[in-house]
Amino acid sequence: MLHRLTIHDHRLLAALARREAPGWLDRMLRMTTHAGGATATIAGSLLLLALPGTRRLGLVIGVANLLSHLAVQALKRTVVRARPSHARPEVTPLAHIPDHFSFPSGHAAAAMALAVGVLLSEPLVGLLLLLLALLVGSSRVYLRVHYATDVVVGQLLGAGAAVLAHLSAA
Repeated sequence: MLHRLTIHDHRLLAALARREAPGWLDRMLRMTTHAGGATATIAGSLLLLALPGTRRLGLVIGVANLLSHLAVQALKRTVVRARPSHARPEVTPLAHIPDHFSFPSGHAAAAMALAVGVLLSEPLVGLLLLLLALLVGSSRVYLRVHYATDVVVGQLLGAGAAVLAHLSAA
């Protein structure tokens, strides 16, 4: 099944590589992708833990981020799917590649863990963060550091971790 999905992933990346995108889009997505990185997501959790009245939410987000990270790392080392640029030399990544393994996307998982964690407690703010998390996931494919299926599975892991953390904190 992963092999069939990979064929579609390769087609999508090839189509992206052929397109000439405006420079502002490259810059915006390169900045946006960092919202799913460890620095941004851990800082968000720590900030909420430090502020009075948001400690429970900070704990939920921190636990969700940790759970999603553990799941992502376990899958990366089990599935061992090469990054698009390692599998296809004609695919040039447009951002830093954090490691050799592509499946699933840790940035997509972390961004979604944070967004869904907030969404379950603060729906209005959470909705905005959900849109940002979807943009982070899209940026990972656009920047050619992940396949689309890596992002979708990462987002599902992040959302599931947030629901689990939210339910366990209730």
